[in-house]
Amino acid sequence: MKKENCKATKGAWIIHHGRKLMCHIHGSGEFPAIDQAAKAATLLTKLGQADETEVSMTEVQAIAKASGVNPHHELTGLLQVLEKKRLIEKSDNQIAVLGVTTGSALVHAVHIYQDAKPASYEQASLNLAEIASDSPVRRSEVFERIGDEHKLSTVDVDEFLNQAETIGFVDKEGDGDDRLLYNGNLFRRDSVTKTHKVLESLIEKEKKLVNEIASQLSQRGCLIYEQVETILSKPLLDKLVAAGIYDLNEVTNEQGSHVYITAPSAFHKFVDPLVDDCFDMAKALVAALMYGMTLRPKSQGKIRMLSALLAKLIRGEEVGPATAIGRDYRVLEIDRVVKLRRSSKDSTQFSMKLLKKEVGELALHVLTQGDAYETSLTRLPASPMGAYIGPEASRTSRRKIQSPRSKQNTRDILEAVRGGQLS
Repeated sequence: MKKENCKATKGAWIIHHGRKLMCHIHGSGEFPAIDQAAKAATLLTKLGQADETEVSMTEVQAIAKASGVNPHHELTGLLQVLEKKRLIEKSDNQIAVLGVTTGSALVHAVHIYQDAKPASYEQASLNLAEIASDSPVRRSEVFERIGDEHKLSTVDVDEFLNQAETIGFVDKEGDGDDRLLYNGNLFRRDSVTKTHKVLESLIEKEKKLVNEIASQLSQRGCLIYEQVETILSKPLLDKLVAAGIYDLNEVTNEQGSHVYITAPSAFHKFVDPLVDDCFDMAKALVAALMYGMTLRPKSQGKIRMLSALLAKLIRGEEVGPATAIGRDYRVLEIDRVVKLRRSSKDSTQFSMKLLKKEVGELALHVLTQGDAYETSLTRLPASPMGAYIGPEASRTSRRKIQSPRSKQNTRDILEAVRGGQLS
């Protein structure tokens, strides 16, 4: 079991890196084994469910496109990879998925990656990600270690680290060999100790404000971004977000983009922080359910008994019909977390069935711990959830617009986590 957990963690890094490669124009050609394994595992996860299921080729193509896979040039090859691994059976008009969960998909990602005979650079990228998630590390400190462990020359290590920073496998703060390398999973491990180090680096006023936010997060589960910004101030919040102390969850709907904040450790109280929701499916389901609990009027299908509803879904039963189902779960339907069915009596109403049991179970854990999430989402506009952007993508986009002073403040935070002296 321990070996499988290690594989799942490695698979999660493959997915993490694969997402970064999709945003980089030349990345997939330079890290082909990671690119193929990440896309194949993502496709498998979205196609599959715990039980065997059949999916039409039309739906497969739509899922591929929504997953960033070219349905004309890449899809055939990825399906061949999955078929060769006996994870699917393909016919002219449909494919049969032979039973898969998120955890098993991550293990399959590792097998696909290994079969592709990854280059030393690719092996080094996964190793570097693991190192940088434990603690921020100086480039000069990791340089020799990467070279020795992966038998890379000095020139090769330098080129590799430049690529890793450019693509986003790791973030950097500072300049030269003294710069710090880290990633967004920094506060998903040993968060109590690391957060304590950060608090010790702050002035007393900032320390009190951060403790106030921590208290509110422990009571409510999440907070509106603007609410936290008002308490902390924009400069303090920016440097904490950039370092990964807070997770940003961005919900996009017809009235714009709306961000709420969670602590990395809060969502992962019940699960392996790097593995269980690396596809962000449970976070998206949580967001959709919260719309139904707090914003939908009774006439559209407001959720009143969340535990009973989720328990019914987890048992494989259908819920509905309701107007809200057809509006608030479209993102989840594209990812095949749920399946929607239009009512034959009223075309504006839909029923819903859960396709991925483990995603529902994780959402149930998060949402039934006291009043988590409910209080803090009541101010979001009551309109359909058109998209969900997870913590890593939100954090990365905000880092791009950080001011030089804000970047220096983030470096101070990272130095504190390392236990070093602040600059």
